[in-house]
Amino acid sequence: MRLSISGTYSAGKTFTAMALSHHTGIPRSPAKTIREIMPDAVPGKALTEVTPAEYIQLAVRRHVGRAVNEALLGGSFIADGSSLQEWTYAAVRVEFGMDPGAHVDGPPPAKTPEMGFFEEVTAQLGHAFRQHVKESFDGFVHLRNEFPLGADGHRPMNEKFRSKCDDLLLVALDELDIPYIQLGGSVTDRLEAIVRRFDLPVVRDIDEAIALAGEDYAKVDWRLEKVRSQSTAAVAATSAAA
Repeated sequence: MRLSISGTYSAGKTFTAMALSHHTGIPRSPAKTIREIMPDAVPGKALTEVTPAEYIQLAVRRHVGRAVNEALLGGSFIADGSSLQEWTYAAVRVEFGMDPGAHVDGPPPAKTPEMGFFEEVTAQLGHAFRQHVKESFDGFVHLRNEFPLGADGHRPMNEKFRSKCDDLLLVALDELDIPYIQLGGSVTDRLEAIVRRFDLPVVRDIDEAIALAGEDYAKVDWRLEKVRSQSTAAVAATSAAA
């Protein structure tokens, strides 16, 4: 079973994927986060500062990372999201701008020629990414937006933007005709529903799986992209001095 835990920002994808992997014994497909990718791709910038061209680079890098890890795991894995995320987050920025959080109260920015070209490129990437997802997954679990956006300095703080991304993800799943369920509730409720719907194996009880996922989650490096860039630069300077 090749299963994606889908949803938008702050939906709980990462923790749910971790807990489900421990509960079922199915390996989790890792993928570098955008904040991990940015120090190499666009050093010194925050996500809110990237240009349309730079954002395309980030989306492609993350898609490639996902595709490689999915291929290495073969016919059975649980993915934290999918390449549909990269496409939707780019496509909806066409309407809300490269920094969606900057246009919460007022009207969206006027579309510039640069954003028009960004829209065309994003549409072509979306075509390729959707084909990849169709060929790579047997099912999706779409997590509803039940939690407030995490104000961590990285996520775009715009609920309308998040809702649009959510809608576009569901439209894509319907168009691709991939079996999926929409879920909410506690992690326990989610795991029980996923195992039941997709007839997955169980190797440890839910409480133990959730506890192990908590340990995994506590080890995740959530530092912001600019902090990572500073750390990378400091290490490079130390190495050069040595």
